[in-house]
Amino acid sequence: MRYPAKLISTMASTAVLIGSMCALLPGVASASEPTASDIAQGKALAFNRAEGNCLACHMIKGGNMPGDIGPPLVAMKARFPDREKLFAQIWDPRRNNPHTAMPPFGANHILTKEQINKIVDFLYTL
Repeated sequence: MRYPAKLISTMASTAVLIGSMCALLPGVASASEPTASDIAQGKALAFNRAEGNCLACHMIKGGNMPGDIGPPLVAMKARFPDREKLFAQIWDPRRNNPHTAMPPFGANHILTKEQINKIVDFLYTL
């Protein structure tokens, strides 16, 4: 009888450890759905020339004077069905392409994790 109790205790400890490790990963977002406010804040960041500045390089529906260095940001949920991959692309695009012109917004502390998550929330509406 002691063996099953020990096994359950070990499994519970492992689950807590895995959950704690996930909280430390750069882009792990909450399971909740983004609010309209989150999406609006993400759009404001993406369009703000002093912060996200996505329009400097990308065409985005509704944006003024877009750049054409990067691809148009359309159908983002279809292009990046794994939300974490889109987050990682914004956090540090050098991981996928060491010669990219896109700045590593998260790795260089240009944007916070929360800001990048809000931009991803917005991009998923395009």
